[in-house]
Amino acid sequence: MVSDSRGRSHPIWIVPVAVAVSAAVLIVVIVMMTGASGSTGGDATQAEDEDVSEFSDAESRDEEDLLAVGPAEAPVVLVMFTDYQCPYCAMWTDETLPAMMEHVEDDELRIEWRDVNVYGPASERSARASYAAALQGAFLDYNDALFENGRTRTEANLSEEKLIDLAESLGLDPEEFSADLKSQETADLIAANEDYAIDLGVTATPVFVMGGQPIIGGQPTRQFEAAFDNALNAAN
Repeated sequence: MVSDSRGRSHPIWIVPVAVAVSAAVLIVVIVMMTGASGSTGGDATQAEDEDVSEFSDAESRDEEDLLAVGPAEAPVVLVMFTDYQCPYCAMWTDETLPAMMEHVEDDELRIEWRDVNVYGPASERSARASYAAALQGAFLDYNDALFENGRTRTEANLSEEKLIDLAESLGLDPEEFSADLKSQETADLIAANEDYAIDLGVTATPVFVMGGQPIIGGQPTRQFEAAFDNALNAAN
């Protein structure tokens, strides 16, 4: 049995099955809502020329948001709904994030991360750890380390002890990190991000919102480049 971030118990096998079902349902809902076509394979499911105001609300542009990179006033915002046990999130981080960071460095793109934690307690614990790292100015380094080489860590390597060890290996203050990892403030922020994602209809990962347009799944880098160009043109 496993327990989710709200303390509810489920048999272990339910977690991956629920993720797969949720992904399928989410894709159907978005396609119906937007009239978009595509698949979860090589072609992206991206909404075009329709009202997706619900997804536009995903971006916060909060200058004090520690789970974000890029200027708050950037013309385009990319929101990533993620999970630290999601293999496609890991692949995207390794393969596509570097290309997106080039636009961040040009002040044309802002990226905001929102943890959905659909895989359970280890995901929620890792999300709290990433925020604890962010409090020491090392969110992106820690995020990348959790997805090193485009792979997720085993659940055993997402224990509290291992997460603190990882922070120390990155040069963070382990005592400060440990305190922030366990703090109620951190737990409340991660829970709020998770609840907001679920309220938005995101119950599987990865889901992205680029300039208000949803993109479902770990699509190839070229799709994100095309989506960025479209969003930048629309913003200008």
